Amino acid sequence: MSKSWKPVVQTDNTGKWYGNSLRFATEGEANENAYDLMMRWLAVHEFGSEPSDDPPNYSYINKELKALV
Repeated sequence: MSKSWKPVVQTDNTGKWYGNSLRFATEGEANENAYDLMMRWLAVHEFGSEPSDDPPNYSYINKELKALV
């Protein structure tokens, strides 16, 4: 079982997914964050989320990114 979820996007036709260091407690938060990123970046083809063994370090509720202290 994963500890967190990371948002990922595809920006080209290679099929490779790209992410960053953001980790969320729920798959829904990660998907919403990835979707919002897609809406800001013109090069994104697909968005999604992947499970991660890292602990959650952010929350994303009502389009507000907040660091977990």
